[in-house]
Amino acid sequence: MTISGALHNALTGLNANARAAQLVSSNVANAMTEGYGARSLELSSRTLGGAPSGVVIEGVYRHEDAQLLGDRRMSDAAMGHGNTRSNFLAGLGKALGSPDQPGSLSGRMAQFEAALTEAAARPDSEATLNASLNAARNVVTHLKATSDHIQAARLSADGAIAQEVTQLNQGLKDVQGLNTKIRVAQSRGADPSGLMDQRQQAIDALSSIIPIKQVPRDGNQVALISSGGAILLDGVPAELAFSTVNMIVPEMTQASGALSGLTINGQAIDTGADRNAIAGGSLAAHFQVRDDLAITAQEQVDAFARDLVERFQDPALDATRAPGAAGLFTDAGALFDPADEVALSTRLTLNPAVDPTQGGALWRLRDGLGAATPGNVGNATLLGDMIDALDAPKVAASGGFSGIARSASGLAADLLNKITGTREQTETRLSFDTAQNDSLRQMELAQGVDTDAEMQKLLVIEQAFAANAQVVTAADEMMQLLLGM
Repeated sequence: MTISGALHNALTGLNANARAAQLVSSNVANAMTEGYGARSLELSSRTLGGAPSGVVIEGVYRHEDAQLLGDRRMSDAAMGHGNTRSNFLAGLGKALGSPDQPGSLSGRMAQFEAALTEAAARPDSEATLNASLNAARNVVTHLKATSDHIQAARLSADGAIAQEVTQLNQGLKDVQGLNTKIRVAQSRGADPSGLMDQRQQAIDALSSIIPIKQVPRDGNQVALISSGGAILLDGVPAELAFSTVNMIVPEMTQASGALSGLTINGQAIDTGADRNAIAGGSLAAHFQVRDDLAITAQEQVDAFARDLVERFQDPALDATRAPGAAGLFTDAGALFDPADEVALSTRLTLNPAVDPTQGGALWRLRDGLGAATPGNVGNATLLGDMIDALDAPKVAASGGFSGIARSASGLAADLLNKITGTREQTETRLSFDTAQNDSLRQMELAQGVDTDAEMQKLLVIEQAFAANAQVVTAADEMMQLLLGM
């Protein structure tokens, strides 16, 4: 080997050592950076005319476990789905209250029955009659507040859908732009690893919204497909469309056309199907809250309101009422029509005949809603019949409750139990998904930057650098010796 050949080999070695040291420092600096892929240098020996001619830097390899990354993204989507459902059900349970809370629906019903019992013991007392009226009003107020909470949750879900659709559209455009930059960088011979990190982070930001599968394409490009089969990005990004609203009432549904559905590139998505193009992430869960869970909850609250109205609307309960007249609990002041049950809990009011603030009289609780004049102040028959009406076993006519006959308080407890049961199932699943996600993230971290290994590499690089530098020094000394002859 000639002196110039030795010098050339050493210089290529120094260049490779410098580049390797740069990668090690980058790896160590980004050991805690989310989405950073560890880099390593790809080298090969170069020959010229069959003789060794130094080392060639073939490129920079970015380490990535595609299978693990895909599994973690699917887990992100499952967590997003579970969190959204769990948050709604927890809020609904809080609105209804637990049975041990005085302000819960069960507590309000217990207070109402206790007030009627006290009034039956002292029918001559205006204070006990007023307490019964206030207890009944508290039940009405609680049902209205619960219904308002449900519709507010639907409106919040509608807004969240719009926000996530906007995020998806922008995120897909960002990934497309990074695809283009990566292709250009490769064509220029530049290292695209940093751009690939950014692309991974951009895709990760979308993974909790829709379960995303990443499919490799030529030139380090990627396509994105939902687990439900929707093509989100393949060269060009898909366009998702959704229209939000400013107010939601129980009568508004997607099926009626009052609420927007979702389209992808103009094609309508059946968001109510168990398996649809977006199933599995937070976006699908928001649709479930708005169009399924909240509607079911509203139906159950309305069913309870109906049960309460019909118990006191029974003509046999109060002979003083005219045929077709409303009972103690009314549908906006009128007789309840079973064909108009939707949103009954929002229209529920007390009969104005017993409410002094509406021109009524407290004594009608004792003497009958249709009574023209006060009766015997010691007559507690009607008050006792009201208590019996609350306690009478009755099968709920709607709401999806089982066919078991229950008292009014029993139905209130079952309403909360249904919500609690659904929430517990959701939270159990969410706990599993969270544990799985934590495990997958730990596995990702384990395959990330190993700082101990990087330090060992740095020692090897240092030794190689010193050796190549020694070759340069030796070659220089030989050249100086030749020139001095």
